[in-house]
Amino acid sequence: MKLERGEHSILASFPSSIRAKEAVNALKEAGIEDVQLDRVSLYGVEANREYNNPLAGQADTLTGLTLFSADRDQLADDDARVLLGADPSVSGIGMTDYGVAGGKAFLVTVVTNGQKLNQALKIIENHGGKV
Repeated sequence: MKLERGEHSILASFPSSIRAKEAVNALKEAGIEDVQLDRVSLYGVEANREYNNPLAGQADTLTGLTLFSADRDQLADDDARVLLGADPSVSGIGMTDYGVAGGKAFLVTVVTNGQKLNQALKIIENHGGKV
């Protein structure tokens, strides 16, 4: 995407989807329409509620809960599952400050004009986002 003259882009990370969604809603209420929310993972996966919802008894794997990786093909890719299970955030044993499960796994991308830039940054900050 190429920005037009006077447009600015913002990439903000959030530790929870709830805070990120609240920020997206607040940005849209402020008249900033070009906003997108994505989940970011070390393992190139997408959210999959079917596998990653432990409250509904649908957590098939430990890595699905900790690495957002349960939407990988669990039956055909045993080697990958073993390697994912070795990640320090799964075992809880590893490098100091390696990062907790999820970390800042939610990315809000904003494109806005210069007039609303400071307002957008303030909204992001008020909802716990880091630019």
